[in-house]
Amino acid sequence: MKQFDVIIIGGGPIGIACGLEAKKKEQSYLIIEKGPIVNSLFNYPINMQFFSSSEKLEIDEIPFISKEAKPKRNEALEYYRRIVTSNNLNIHLFEKVIEVTKSTGFSVKTDKDTYLADNIIVATGFYDLPNKINVPGEDLPKVSHYYKDPHFYASQKLAVIGASNSAIDAALECWRKGSEVTLIIRGPEVGQRVKYWVRPDIINRIEEGSIKAYYNAKVKEIKETEIVVDTPDGDITLKNDFVLALTGYMPNFEFLESLGIELSKDEKRLPNYNPNTMETNVEGLYLAGVICGGMETHKWFIENSRVHAPIIISSIQKKKEEQVSN
Repeated sequence: MKQFDVIIIGGGPIGIACGLEAKKKEQSYLIIEKGPIVNSLFNYPINMQFFSSSEKLEIDEIPFISKEAKPKRNEALEYYRRIVTSNNLNIHLFEKVIEVTKSTGFSVKTDKDTYLADNIIVATGFYDLPNKINVPGEDLPKVSHYYKDPHFYASQKLAVIGASNSAIDAALECWRKGSEVTLIIRGPEVGQRVKYWVRPDIINRIEEGSIKAYYNAKVKEIKETEIVVDTPDGDITLKNDFVLALTGYMPNFEFLESLGIELSKDEKRLPNYNPNTMETNVEGLYLAGVICGGMETHKWFIENSRVHAPIIISSIQKKKEEQVSN
């Protein structure tokens, strides 16, 4: 059973950045990813365009060239895939971590093997678990918490729940492919964090009547051919073929707690870590990327969490040197 200096759980952009940094510092490492390279980005909508410009998505100062200032999903997939392959990173794909235990070091059990490591970096993001709306009918086949391609919803009555970027992008794309789109928004307006070039577009579509929007509203029940919506004017029933409940996602807190990581008791559920080293309350266990924000999933992005990789690897290197000197 091979012993690594560090095992990185998650093969997204920040996990890859950690692998690059470990390789640069000549630390033995392994990246374990449960899906394909940058699994979360792969599962983004096909036509998605990033809010960040390409240079802000770069890792390890490797240039990211895109057709437009703000790259699209397919360009990001190409960029990160080429980084992994051209640098021959040690990454295991389609391998799921089942359990991590600690004694003197860490033992990482997956669905394929077991590995040992002196340190662990958790860089798993937050895209795996959707925020459920918890209403009757949410488990019907017509309901999805993930959106991929607008073609699927052409000529269908589609309800989109949410007011963030994912919901607004889906509403506009599906409407343009011929869906009859209804937006159901919990607050009084389209989200202020919606991309600045998209927000006027959706507001104009709503004002002209192309897309129907209900504000201060929430779905009460989802039925086979209808949905019941609680609005300020009372309950209404709408004909419906499909529901996209794009109400956000959350980190796997159960997994973090199984590792012994302390979480704040408030609704933010912030993990306990030292921002100077990114090490958690569990010695040798580090966090990197968006998972550091708990439920504040808007706090960390690729562009502002790229720095986690050199911070963590430097901390591991320093501890390793201290052990040798002692």
